[in-house]
Amino acid sequence: MAAATAAGLSLTSLWWALPAMAAAFFAGHRSGRTWPMAAALSVLVAAGAAAVVNLPTLLGLGTRFVAMVVGAALLPWFAGRVWRQYQELVRAGWSRAEQLEREQRLVAEQARLRERARIAQDMHDALGHDLSLIALSAGALKLAPGLADAHRAAAEDVRARAATAVERLGEVIGILREETQEAPAGPADFSIARLVEGANASGLETALHTDGEAGEVPAVVERAAHRVVQEALTNVAKHAPGAGARVHVAHTATETVVTVENAPPPAGPVPAGPLPGGGRGLVGLDERVRLAGGTFSHAPRADGGFTVTARLPHTPALLPPAPPGLPPAPPGLPAAPAALPPEHRRARRRAGRALVAAVVVPLLATVVLTGALTVWGSLTLSQSVLDPAHYAALHVGQNRSEVTGLLPARQLPYRPRAAEPKGRGVECAYYAVTADRFVDASGDAYQLCFQHGRLLTLAVLKE
Repeated sequence: MAAATAAGLSLTSLWWALPAMAAAFFAGHRSGRTWPMAAALSVLVAAGAAAVVNLPTLLGLGTRFVAMVVGAALLPWFAGRVWRQYQELVRAGWSRAEQLEREQRLVAEQARLRERARIAQDMHDALGHDLSLIALSAGALKLAPGLADAHRAAAEDVRARAATAVERLGEVIGILREETQEAPAGPADFSIARLVEGANASGLETALHTDGEAGEVPAVVERAAHRVVQEALTNVAKHAPGAGARVHVAHTATETVVTVENAPPPAGPVPAGPLPGGGRGLVGLDERVRLAGGTFSHAPRADGGFTVTARLPHTPALLPPAPPGLPPAPPGLPAAPAALPPEHRRARRRAGRALVAAVVVPLLATVVLTGALTVWGSLTLSQSVLDPAHYAALHVGQNRSEVTGLLPARQLPYRPRAAEPKGRGVECAYYAVTADRFVDASGDAYQLCFQHGRLLTLAVLKE
């Protein structure tokens, strides 16, 4: 309201334009609401229209009025609003940058946790397998004929300690929390044949059958196949001691299929009792095969044995969905671009709308007000035209009451710059020669001056 009031006062003095502009700018910047300024300008425009209707001579100030409404009120108010929206957009941008930084820290933390989980899985696969085979060998040594009681007790002690080590290894892996800077390098040899040889040397009877040529098997597939066989043989040693196992590896041009089967444990004495297990081996295998782009299945057999199967494509097209709690893709794959948050999108939309309104509304207000003043001026001018025949009937000395019947209803809304007779009680009136703006007489005016109620002079003023 202060901005509109100052803009109205600027019609009397241009010095009021400066406080009007300042008040409008701060009103737009501080509140950001539209209706107070719209109401104030509506009141100002309505007051100006009423003044022009009642005092047509004020029509000459129409141009200044439009300039003050648009230049001293609307434009500064929209400038303040655009500045406010720009500041909100900047704040939203900084908020977005902070959010992205937090997300990057979370992604880095997830990567560290996943790497530690991978290290734990590698420890479980490698050390658990070796410890299980040690326990199996110690159990077989315990049952060897001709062994002294002291040596038999030592073998049992080795077997028990290996079983305890397997159990503690599972507990440590389950609660692994230590930060690790670098992942330990995995085994350099992923030969399934050497793995089977080691199992046979430890007392686990294992047969290997290979179909097809390995050819160019990707490293991720070779590693996953090695882990599947390693974990499956470890599970045989843990849960079916004394049972034989069969490893079948089938290579084709597009995939490698690994199948590990074991018979049910024998009914008689076995080299060692079942070893403890953490229950996470098959879950870890499923995740490892999934990351390699393959599928994993396991199920008991009808005869009491168990079968594990992994299908590993050589060129996986798409990575299967990750389970909840893990990032959607392994490191190295491009991540999808993050969408802008709703707050940032809303700030951008508000800033865009404010900028468009700052251009459109003042232009529209200028056109509407100028058009309204032009139409009203044309109507007022048409009512102030003095008929040439009536002008010809006028003569100096006539009484004003006689002249009034020949004059139009309104005078010109402006006073031409012309010399007026000097004298006491002299009053001059001005009337238009024509309302047509496209003729030579456009802008000419009749001057009628009266003194003490009688026509003193009459003249035609050329523009």
